[in-house]
Amino acid sequence: MSEKPNPTDVAPQPSYPGPAMPTLVRVSIVGLFLMSAVVALYFARDFFMPVVLAFLFALTLAPIVRFLGKRGIPAALSATLLVVAATAGLGVLGYVMSGPVATLVDDAPRIGRELQQKLAELREPVDHIVRASDELEEATDTTKEPGVQEVVIAQPGLVSRAAGNLLTIGTTVGVTAILSLFLLASGTLFYEKIVQSFTLLSEKKRALRVVHDVEREISRYLLTIAVINSGLGVMVGLGLWLLGFPNPLLFGAAATLLNFLPYVGALINIVLVAVLSIVSFGTLGAALLAPLYVLACNIVEGQFVTPLVLGRRLELNAVSIFIAVAFWSWLWGFVGALIAVPLLVVVKVFCDHFEGLRHVGNFLGAQQVPVETDERPAAT
Repeated sequence: MSEKPNPTDVAPQPSYPGPAMPTLVRVSIVGLFLMSAVVALYFARDFFMPVVLAFLFALTLAPIVRFLGKRGIPAALSATLLVVAATAGLGVLGYVMSGPVATLVDDAPRIGRELQQKLAELREPVDHIVRASDELEEATDTTKEPGVQEVVIAQPGLVSRAAGNLLTIGTTVGVTAILSLFLLASGTLFYEKIVQSFTLLSEKKRALRVVHDVEREISRYLLTIAVINSGLGVMVGLGLWLLGFPNPLLFGAAATLLNFLPYVGALINIVLVAVLSIVSFGTLGAALLAPLYVLACNIVEGQFVTPLVLGRRLELNAVSIFIAVAFWSWLWGFVGALIAVPLLVVVKVFCDHFEGLRHVGNFLGAQQVPVETDERPAAT
């Protein structure tokens, strides 16, 4: 006869801790992975930078390749033509801009002296304070001993640094163009590999739908932003030329490039135009026309054109934009600052398509204006 269980017996408890430990372990693993990824992106920037640029460039041109493919043009042919045309266009633009940039660099000392002369009245109180501070620092400096010579380590010359930078830029552009060509010429290979990675038909359909939606929205955003920024550069360059501003083509190209940096890029371009305008024009009224015109163009583009064309769904909040620009500029310099916002849009669109990451996409997005309704509770 079997014994009856004693109600006072306590069932053995599992030896592992409660649910807090798995959560802590999961958070720690994610944190270590993110730190490792940041370290890898920083020290291996020469490898990762062309790869990221190639993916963004391929996403930008993907709608054009798809459009031409529906007209019977093979993806390999259209991708080759687009990549060659884009690379050649960038090369020609860089060659044309090299002359004005070199002239501007050579004239920088003269521009600085003339700017100091015109702003001498405003700088005079500040100069007195700076001179007094320098004299006080020299009087209290005890680190220098008499008779001790200072050793100054010679830095690389300007020509050698420029040659090294030019070689790095050429390598990055070449790798980016070749990888973009392969990505665009592959056609539907990427979709086929995604489908083959799942077993169930429902999972294949869902994965294919998510990937297609993400690619469509990101490519539409990147291509539209590129067109809008190009139009802004044309308007800025044309207006500056009509105002008699020196090197209008250079500052039109700068407006196109710097507009990929929201807020900061437009401010940099306006300040540069204002400085050169003060030096170039004799009166204050004439000097203010050029920067005010550039400011008006950026306001129209940012407040009317871009929201009208893209809509409000892909807008990002200003805090996330500044954090992304600061992070990527620290990581990859000026190139990182230019691609910070497109990468942020990629992350937002990707998070919006997954339930577990939707709160991240909501945090990155701009504040949505609630829609007011005139609904009233039904009478009982």
